[in-house]
Amino acid sequence: MSELCDEGSRLYASALKSGRIARDEAATAPCLMDFALLHPDPDDADWLRPVPPTAALTQRLQPLEREILDRRALAVELTEAFEPFMAISAQGRTAAHSITVLEGFSRINAAIELATSECRTEILTVQPGGGRSEYALTEAMKLSQGVLERGITMRTLYQHTARHSQGTLAYAQVMTQGNVEIRTLEELIERLMIFDRTVAFIPASDDQKTGHQVALELRHPGVVGYLAKVFEQLWQRAVPILEGSAPYSPPAGGITGVQRSIAKLLIEGLVDEAIARRLGMNVRTCRAHIAKIAATLGSGSRAQLGYLIARSGLLEQESGMPSGESHP
Repeated sequence: MSELCDEGSRLYASALKSGRIARDEAATAPCLMDFALLHPDPDDADWLRPVPPTAALTQRLQPLEREILDRRALAVELTEAFEPFMAISAQGRTAAHSITVLEGFSRINAAIELATSECRTEILTVQPGGGRSEYALTEAMKLSQGVLERGITMRTLYQHTARHSQGTLAYAQVMTQGNVEIRTLEELIERLMIFDRTVAFIPASDDQKTGHQVALELRHPGVVGYLAKVFEQLWQRAVPILEGSAPYSPPAGGITGVQRSIAKLLIEGLVDEAIARRLGMNVRTCRAHIAKIAATLGSGSRAQLGYLIARSGLLEQESGMPSGESHP
């Protein structure tokens, strides 16, 4: 027990003021005896006298102080035991390419949180896929607010399909008022996070069936520098998410920019699911676009569609940002 009950507090205060308390009255608050705040009156067995608060407090603190001392001693022992291994680890880190395999969401998240807390100047992130969920946006908001308060700049790349998510647009409206920039691109690489251009995180595998996630923590300067250059190239091609006059490419022959991108991936032999994943949209939307392409080109089959795309000259035009499509 760590707290006095309300009745015990009242009776103990009364006993301190009067110098004693009737045994029958004290019986209504057993916590007084649990705390050893009363002792028998040597002159009258029907009364109890209060133990001075200083003596009672010392008695309660002694086991806590003893436990603290024991834990400190244990901490010293553990530090001494692991010190030789830490020295070996430090030598290995400087001698070898620093690649750490992180298995499971909790370990991945802990490593990212540590990198965030150690970050001092800049965070670069690539977030493929469509609009973010409410939970993901809430967590991103918490992370971003803490980062911004420390004066750190953030640049994030989403896919164009995120522009059709009201939640993502609202998040961008709030965050871009600080040191945050958000741009979108039609097609992105896999998820990427870079902190101060010294540590990066990339996915190694993500088993959708079992939910088992594996990521790589990269600290080799050459690898991290290369990833940062890839990010910068993507960033130069991307469009600010809140840009009112973004360079939407007009439909050519009834085919929009996103449909030209789909046509290109169809020619490469990708199935509908793979195309949807690459462009950050759901499969149903992707198939609707494929149907529009087929109708525009007059295709009666999937095999004929590939032939007509190749002859149409669509792939010779630069693919721009989708205009006016609705992505559920």
